[in-house]
Amino acid sequence: MGKSCLTAQFVQGVWIERYDPTIEDSYRKQIDVDGRQVILEILDTAGTEQFTAMRELYMKSGQGFLLVFSITSMSSLKELNELREQLVNLKDDPNVPIVLVGNKSDLEQDRQVSRADAFAVSQAWGSVPYYEASARRRANVNEVFVDVCRQIIAAQDSRAKNGDDRRRRRQDGGDDRNRRRKGRKKKTGQCVIL
Repeated sequence: MGKSCLTAQFVQGVWIERYDPTIEDSYRKQIDVDGRQVILEILDTAGTEQFTAMRELYMKSGQGFLLVFSITSMSSLKELNELREQLVNLKDDPNVPIVLVGNKSDLEQDRQVSRADAFAVSQAWGSVPYYEASARRRANVNEVFVDVCRQIIAAQDSRAKNGDDRRRRRQDGGDDRNRRRKGRKKKTGQCVIL
């Protein structure tokens, strides 16, 4: 599917022709998202079935997810349906920050998954963003990471706003401590590549 190539291209700006299968690699990268400096922690996970026991841990700890398939493999897209269901159930949230990524867009001649089929999946999942990317050509690499990060920030801001509203209702006037908390923003988002 090329998850590791996508990650290496984003973090290091390099195309990796050959690599050992990933069990788990983690990276940190500071990026600008809509004028906001964010440190993105990226966990590149195993794609093989033998490591499915670790998947639940990845899903519980992650805040946003890139679900990556190869446009040259219909089965890689179909596998993501079960993965997404497991993710939504574990998080108990149908609006988990997710970006669906059809990788290897440079291999158009070997395409097995049409854009329409992939887009239909993204719509069935609640209109999650869908991108076609190429790690080799660096097409849409930054965009997929920025999009999931933007969703993580929006989810954090929404939770913070809801928490502030609840605190205000519990207190008569509020105090300095609550005002200080309101001004704090978590600057790290954890993106998991599945």
